[in-house]
Amino acid sequence: MEKLKEYSLTARKQILKMKCISKSSHIGSAFSVIDILIYLYFRKANISDENISDIYRDKIILSKGHASAALYTTLWLKGFITDEQINNYYCDNGALPGHVDKTVSKALDLSSGSLGHGLSVAAGMGLSFKMNKLNHKIYIILGDGELNEGSIWEAAMFISSKNLDNVVIIIDSNKLQGYDLTENILEYEKMKKMWLALKFEVKEINGNSFEDLEKGLSNLSGKPEVIIANTIKGKGIKDIENKLEWHYKSPNENEYKIWLKELEDKNENNIY
Repeated sequence: MEKLKEYSLTARKQILKMKCISKSSHIGSAFSVIDILIYLYFRKANISDENISDIYRDKIILSKGHASAALYTTLWLKGFITDEQINNYYCDNGALPGHVDKTVSKALDLSSGSLGHGLSVAAGMGLSFKMNKLNHKIYIILGDGELNEGSIWEAAMFISSKNLDNVVIIIDSNKLQGYDLTENILEYEKMKKMWLALKFEVKEINGNSFEDLEKGLSNLSGKPEVIIANTIKGKGIKDIENKLEWHYKSPNENEYKIWLKELEDKNENNIY
């Protein structure tokens, strides 16, 4: 767990740098989901150099593809993306676009960014694995704002009806979306009851805690599973935590210096 926390701080420093250089949006979204991605790639999912080209292995889909910086950085830490690629994120002639592009690495399982599509793809993968009698898992990360998309619920009904227990849904519930609190658009308790009504097993955890992620993703029920991972948008930098405007704003050079020091101080003092 301590190693995962070190990766998390390193990732946040790298994402901050990427966002400053590229002058791009969604640092808040990337910071809320980064711990989930690190946990999946470094501890939970069976994805390695040996099986990376295997179409039948564990899959990880980041449906909220605007948080691509978090996914690219996780793959960089794991050695699937190069220094040159990561340092030219979202820049002219760079290989890494602002939304996830699966062609840049064999470790990426879906191009995403147009919200609402990821769960349908995960459902298809889950059915394929079942038909081929394979035991691999598909871990699909949705944004809580993404749940406004009707296609999410169509896919959820299909997953439930086919009892696709190999599809593990993780909701990055950071409580903010593009222009408002998610609570003002789809109330949290109503959202939870919708999953329960479709016969999903629902767990609620702290999605920025590796210990909670371990508990939530261990001992899966044998039913289609939804993990509501309560996170903090902008987690790790006090000035942007829970701030709606950091869905779209990008850090300037002065903010980069101040916030980099904040993250480095946490690293030096072993604060997570």
